[in-house]
Amino acid sequence: MSSTIKFKLSFMMFLEFFIWGSWFVTLGTFLGNTLNASGLEFANVFSTQSWGAIVAPFIIGMIADRYFNAERILGVLHLIGAFLMFQLYQSESIGTFFPYVLGYMLLYMPTLSLVNSVSFRQMKNPEKEFSNIRIWGTIGWIVAGLSISYLFKWDTDQGIKDGLLRNTFLMASIGSLVLGLFSFILPKTPPVKMEAGQKQSVAKVLGLDAIKLLKDRNFLVFFVCSILICIPLAFYYQYANPFLSEIGLANPTGKMTIGQISEALCLLLLPVFFTRFGFKNTILVGMLAWVIRYVLFAYGDAGEATFMLLLGIALHGICYDFFFVSGQIYTDSKAGKDNKSAAQGLITLATYGVGQLIGYWLAGYVSDMYQNVKSADVALFWNKLWVVPAGIALVVFFIFLVFFKKETIVNQSETN
Repeated sequence: MSSTIKFKLSFMMFLEFFIWGSWFVTLGTFLGNTLNASGLEFANVFSTQSWGAIVAPFIIGMIADRYFNAERILGVLHLIGAFLMFQLYQSESIGTFFPYVLGYMLLYMPTLSLVNSVSFRQMKNPEKEFSNIRIWGTIGWIVAGLSISYLFKWDTDQGIKDGLLRNTFLMASIGSLVLGLFSFILPKTPPVKMEAGQKQSVAKVLGLDAIKLLKDRNFLVFFVCSILICIPLAFYYQYANPFLSEIGLANPTGKMTIGQISEALCLLLLPVFFTRFGFKNTILVGMLAWVIRYVLFAYGDAGEATFMLLLGIALHGICYDFFFVSGQIYTDSKAGKDNKSAAQGLITLATYGVGQLIGYWLAGYVSDMYQNVKSADVALFWNKLWVVPAGIALVVFFIFLVFFKKETIVNQSETN
């Protein structure tokens, strides 16, 4: 891979996750304090991410793998996304906010698969090369979070009261505009040509050929566990920032970037760990980290036990990289050259789609269930809420431990 291509892919990843980190981390705090959203409205807004992920495999399968260059589709989606983000910036009520965030997520979630597809198509050895590209996405998320807390100070107590978190959508809109334009100079990633005599079918057009991967027992176990582990993940996305804000942790958004710093370090360690200990052990370590993280959240506080909160945040690197990035590499190794984009879309469907959709609604249900506790004791409310995802993650850990058989990952990088 040339240095020019490496720079382009790295900058693409930086912007992709800078955009997401610009507004999504503080979304819960914004909804509760600026738009006065109810618990049900919380769940509705956050579930738009999952609906976008559910639609993503069909968009990718219908377009990216079959008809148009992936980088061009990426550009168009982000240009439209820039407009929708600006509309979110101007929204004054949950009623006007929801349609725009739904439209945005339906367009943004497919881009997560597209940036992976554009990257993988340029690599001969994804197991070694992908981490060096993906780390720039982590850096982009960190820059967004630090800017919100320490540069602009939008998430201070006064900033939240003044509605300054609204500016996060404007920042995301500008980032989306830049990436939309930049995408048109990314390496050309044309659709894979069909071989002579190969028939077109509805399944192929929709990218549903990737579903045949579920016939593989190990991939089926991985797919199911991907759905289940994203249920506790949804608790983190939906409530981590409001939790840290409500218990009095200063600069919560900036401190949450500790998780992304940890993620960057773990990305560098991942290839070594992956090679030495194998895919199964890597995944299991990631799952166990989720259990530990939520236990730390359940019993930590913003006083003497602040270290428990910071440690729980810092575990994000292991939680995310050891499961999700390893899973992307595993999925790429399982997919044939004709269905790499569709396969990545399928795993996006399992994780950000079905799993988190269930998780967001369950998190909302648990929150509503303990509302009477919150009115009397905020700390006890959060303790009870975090114990639930800890228990779910522990169950998933044992399911994967028992049913997934050790497997050597074979690189199936396509040859041009």
